Amino acid sequence: MRKYVFIICAALICCSVPALAHFQVLIPSKDIVGTSDSNMISLDLMFIHPFEGNFMNMAEPTDFGVMARGKKTDLIDTLKPVKKKGFSTFTAQYSIKRPGDHIFYVSPAPYWEPAEDCYIIHYTKVIVSSMGMESGWDSEIGLKTEIVPLTRPYGLWTGNLFRGIVKLNGKAVPGAEIEVEYYNPDGKVKSPADPFITQVIKADGQGVFAYAMPKAGWWAFAALSEDDKTMKGPDGKEKSIEIGAVIWVHTVDMD
Repeated sequence: MRKYVFIICAALICCSVPALAHFQVLIPSKDIVGTSDSNMISLDLMFIHPFEGNFMNMAEPTDFGVMARGKKTDLIDTLKPVKKKGFSTFTAQYSIKRPGDHIFYVSPAPYWEPAEDCYIIHYTKVIVSSMGMESGWDSEIGLKTEIVPLTRPYGLWTGNLFRGIVKLNGKAVPGAEIEVEYYNPDGKVKSPADPFITQVIKADGQGVFAYAMPKAGWWAFAALSEDDKTMKGPDGKEKSIEIGAVIWVHTVDMD
């Protein structure tokens, strides 16, 4: 009898532990490149829990590039592996040569998550403004799932309202659920309770959502869906694929 009581209690404890949100990171060294600035930027690619700083190993992406003025450039060969806290991440250098918004994007390799018994693929992008030509930030990359910004995603003060529309296969996703998390690399921000770590909002009937970012820094928005395809898991059985549309947005405090 004690054995069964122990099993039930253990199951209840496991169920009470909150699931940690995974986010594909794609963060540039700066999101606005002025005419007098150096045009060289670096980009960090990681798979982590942004608020808590827990890393997962990231495999080499299947696609990594930039779109500017409607033209895509493959940047996969610019990626360099970097170990952070003993985990695999990547970094890249890119020289911005022309005015206009640059949309960097990554399609990571599927990540097997045993705790959820599924694969995870987060299609991720970030926008960098170049030399004062503010055009192109609302362009679509054409990713399988994508957040298209309705608010210009740079030059944002802390507290500004960010709006976006969630798309899947090019179509809006009514009622999409979006996870929002703050990048907290130094761990200075402490959460008073678990629900504060990952904010959760829902899109309206047209797939549009809004969120006011309360602190300066980088924020991630991830709209999650289930792919219509499956992949074989480590046990040889077909497993579902969680696909996420992720966008990173930066805010700055007003003096």
